[in-house]
Amino acid sequence: MKNTPPVVLTIAGSDNSCGAGAQADLKTITALGGYAQTAMTCVVAEVPGRVEAVHAMEPGFVATQIRLSAQAFPVAAAKTGMLFSQSIIEAVAEALATCDFPLVVDPVMVASSGDPLLQSDAVDAYRSLLFTRAVLVTPNLDELRILSGRPCRDLREIEAAGRRLVDRHGCGFLLKGGHLQTDEAVDLLVTVNGVLEFKAPFVRGIDAHGTGCSYSAAIATGLALGHSLPDAVALAKTYITSAIVRHLRWGDTCALEHRLCQNGSGT
Repeated sequence: MKNTPPVVLTIAGSDNSCGAGAQADLKTITALGGYAQTAMTCVVAEVPGRVEAVHAMEPGFVATQIRLSAQAFPVAAAKTGMLFSQSIIEAVAEALATCDFPLVVDPVMVASSGDPLLQSDAVDAYRSLLFTRAVLVTPNLDELRILSGRPCRDLREIEAAGRRLVDRHGCGFLLKGGHLQTDEAVDLLVTVNGVLEFKAPFVRGIDAHGTGCSYSAAIATGLALGHSLPDAVALAKTYITSAIVRHLRWGDTCALEHRLCQNGSGT
């Protein structure tokens, strides 16, 4: 059908405040011109700065959602967000085994509040089951430290950790430097072809809740639209920077990014 948007599947948890998780992904995918679908992994009771409860879906149910979307729709790309447990990661990997669309893995481990969002025994499952399937993995700084076992105190150390992970897993890694809180938010796309930098002014005083979710969803949407990986990252970097600059705020402790959904455009 003419002008049919590409289908983008987010496999992620639910955030009732709608600043992160599947709800943020839905906004981002729609804003950038995709048709968003979900496979829900968890229901999370949270607001920025506080995670109160996590209710995980049964792994087989997660897999069924993925299978139905892949069978009924021409899924053009997918991303994973919060997967929470080894059993859910295993179910997701099995459900994706027969799918050929590009996959972006956001290895959600810790909330911006510091609350854990991944069970401790699940990190190895990410490494062995999903990284090998992914086109791109998008860890934040804390997640990069866990995955690499390195301190990652500056861009030089971040790049070295990323190169090692690419050598180990074969997929690309987008290493986000915003948590360094330097004047520029510099992200490094490390692949087997080398390293590319993506820069934007660092915006201070903004809660980072949900930015990683939206960033990875934007990259998946770019891939679904037919962009190369570097171009998809560039599109996503522009989108998330604009979203942060145009944030919304309620009170002193609840700053959420504006998702730029006006008129269905992310520009």
